[in-house]
Amino acid sequence: MTTIKAFIERHSLPIYFILTFAISWGGILFMVGPGGIPGSPVQTAKPPYVYSVLLFGPSVAGILLTGLVRGRAGYRELLSRLFRWRVSARWYAIALLTAPLLTMAALLALSLASPTFLPGIFTSGNKASMLLVGIALGLTVGIFEEIGWTGFAIPKLKQRYGVLTTGLVVGFLWGAWHFIMFWESDSFSRALPLTLLLVRLFSWLPAYRVLMVWVYDRTGSLLLAILMHASLVVSQLTLLPLAISGAFLLASILVWAAALWVVVFVFLRKRQLPELQMET
Repeated sequence: MTTIKAFIERHSLPIYFILTFAISWGGILFMVGPGGIPGSPVQTAKPPYVYSVLLFGPSVAGILLTGLVRGRAGYRELLSRLFRWRVSARWYAIALLTAPLLTMAALLALSLASPTFLPGIFTSGNKASMLLVGIALGLTVGIFEEIGWTGFAIPKLKQRYGVLTTGLVVGFLWGAWHFIMFWESDSFSRALPLTLLLVRLFSWLPAYRVLMVWVYDRTGSLLLAILMHASLVVSQLTLLPLAISGAFLLASILVWAAALWVVVFVFLRKRQLPELQMET
């Protein structure tokens, strides 16, 4: 047992990522059952609630490895970061407004060329309901995912790397983790669906994760990471144009991704992002 524990402690980060994928993807494959994969997309094989299984991967893996590596002290430290709310108001503003403001700006700019890009909440007949559902789902997703990504993986990576590298590593793995959710039956049969899949997974998620790591690095607050993730989900659910698909969806994602990378570049140049240290 001592040898196993030492092995886990030494390789806790790769073990975390393997466990996260295994629990999330394995759970979805179990839920869809025979015939769900391969041959047809997961999203047409079973109702959308099967995606809730994805959320258990990051959180279960993070909680399990926190206990195995650091025991009760690790859980106490995790809880202290989870309830660390006394940070400057500007960090709350950055965490809560980055996603909606950039998403709105990208879509409004595109809407000048076509009304197809008008934000979904503008054309929805039930704006309050859409917003409430978005907030509920956003908080649920944020809590379950960030208990793992920011609660365990990011602090481990930050022991060796800066904000940029940490954000890119977690961001690309975060994108790959979503594959089973965004894959469709024609994703590998034609150029546009394949491009759309790759853009969904890897064009903007790494950039947004870099910004999340930056906010966490400056505040040490897991709570803010959860709120920043929740804000992203709310923005995606309420602002993405209704029934948008194909080339229009691709264009909206690319413009949104470009806006995020511009923000990352600005911080790299003006604030020396990789070298930032946590504020006390």
